[in-house]
Amino acid sequence: METKNFVNTLDDILTRVEKARLSVDQHLIVKIVAASKSADPSMIEAMYHAGQRCFGENKIQDMSDKVHALAHLPLEWHFIGRLQTNKINQLIDLEPSLMHSLSSLELAQEIDKRLHVKNKTMNVLLQINSAYEEQKAGVLPEQAIEVYEQISLTCKHLQLKGVMSIGAHTEESSIVQKSFETTHKIFESLQNHGAKYCSMGMSGDFELAIACGSNMIRLGSILFK
Repeated sequence: METKNFVNTLDDILTRVEKARLSVDQHLIVKIVAASKSADPSMIEAMYHAGQRCFGENKIQDMSDKVHALAHLPLEWHFIGRLQTNKINQLIDLEPSLMHSLSSLELAQEIDKRLHVKNKTMNVLLQINSAYEEQKAGVLPEQAIEVYEQISLTCKHLQLKGVMSIGAHTEESSIVQKSFETTHKIFESLQNHGAKYCSMGMSGDFELAIACGSNMIRLGSILFK
């Protein structure tokens, strides 16, 4: 895909984001994370020249390859996939701007130990399984606030920046909306604990997510189509 097409694609998405944002709150700022798992470095560079700066990867090895291939560009890298414990050190060494998928207190404590050894910190979001779906990672909504507070208290090398969730896997928008509303309500409760980001919404449901209060969306297929 040529850079020109990326400009048009990004403009179309920004128009849709702006419309959704203004329907909620004219002061709401929505950050777009380009989920680039299907994109090679040349596509990411073209998207950068079209104006996109923030990219998210699902797999550590892919992220490592792209971070190093594109080290000449001032990109902001996010990790948005499920993290295996044997990949923790690799993720720390990549120094992501934000990790979206902190899915349990146990994982938080394991990452914190490795960060302590390396004398580093990491910005993270607590993943909430707001749709109660077995195939999804994350803490259950009724446990989220307690887990968030426990991580804040016990994991001094983790900087909690908010929450993340994936919308319910269904065609019924009312059920998807309910899962987003559940996450956003928790986010509001955690703002006095420093929560800044509510990351929810993907290519198929980002407008609904924004309507429910999301201020960070993860878009892949509609950007790199």
